Amino acid sequence: MVEALDLQSFPSNIYTGETQPQPDERFQGQPIYPYVPSSELVDAVNLAIYLKRPLLLKGEPGCGKTELARAVAYELALEFIPFPVKSTSRARDLLYTYDSVARLRDAQLANSGEVVRRNAFDYVNFGPLGKAFYENRKAVVLIDEIDKADIDFPNDLLWELERSEFEIVELPDNHEHRKVSADETARPIIFITSN
Repeated sequence: MVEALDLQSFPSNIYTGETQPQPDERFQGQPIYPYVPSSELVDAVNLAIYLKRPLLLKGEPGCGKTELARAVAYELALEFIPFPVKSTSRARDLLYTYDSVARLRDAQLANSGEVVRRNAFDYVNFGPLGKAFYENRKAVVLIDEIDKADIDFPNDLLWELERSEFEIVELPDNHEHRKVSADETARPIIFITSN
């Protein structure tokens, strides 16, 4: 049997499961409902926070996996950034997309003198995990229903999840934003759900 965690030695972000919303309260524009976790689940959440590792939640649809992630964000007053996985989702979608078509169009217009050439970084659109890393502020990121994705999806994220960093390969090697990484103190709290 595992002993209870010594929460006194934990850093500042401790989830207790005791902070509950008021009736009809909203959190980031959405209704938020009370969530009463077991002590084991509270320990698992705090261990994931302490170790800076994702927490995989597996269970039947509707059992509260997503609501746990929202409850943690609510209690810790952090931004909640969900990513609902689809069968067409790619791991890179969690990090960023790059609008190559717009860049090509703008390059052609710039050559004709119709528009000013923009920075290559202007065509980057961050996904939920990329946003959390780039903004370098703590957040709760939910990768919801990862089992819907291709079998390679989780493997394609191992490096990024381990190091909280990634590269935007479309940017030049010497570009200041080519490598995006979260500060050690600002790593997001990541929940991954699976049915």
